[in-house]
Amino acid sequence: MKSHLLSNILKGKIVFLGVGNILRADDAFGPELIARLRENTEAVCIDAGTTPENYASKIIKEKPDTVIIADAAHLGLKPGDYDILNRNDISKTGLTTHDLSPEMFIGFIEEQTKADIYMLAVQPENVSFGEGMSSAVREAIEDLVEVIKEGINA
Repeated sequence: MKSHLLSNILKGKIVFLGVGNILRADDAFGPELIARLRENTEAVCIDAGTTPENYASKIIKEKPDTVIIADAAHLGLKPGDYDILNRNDISKTGLTTHDLSPEMFIGFIEEQTKADIYMLAVQPENVSFGEGMSSAVREAIEDLVEVIKEGINA
């Protein structure tokens, strides 16, 4: 786990953008993390579901220093393990948007806000339709909420 790396990027005004399909087991990681962060932090938390591009203007309006995109991604790690990816590595994970390429979406946000953009990616165990979230990803969410709360309040 890379909790120390996560703590290092929690700087300035932060927007968390959760991406994922809540009907596809561990792909619900992003939206579920956002729901938990809303209860536990003062950070701007946006559940973008499967269409992050629809929230570009909302992100820009917030004038963030840091944007953290939370999503499940195949990283080749154990289920529930996570990594912090920088802008250049995000496009290699499979982040998808319907209207824009990930590079265009991230580039647009970066150009408009000058924010540092990262992806908080968790390794899913299962992304099948109709399945519940795995215990490994649920545990990762619990750990991440604590790390983020401590990092923001530090």
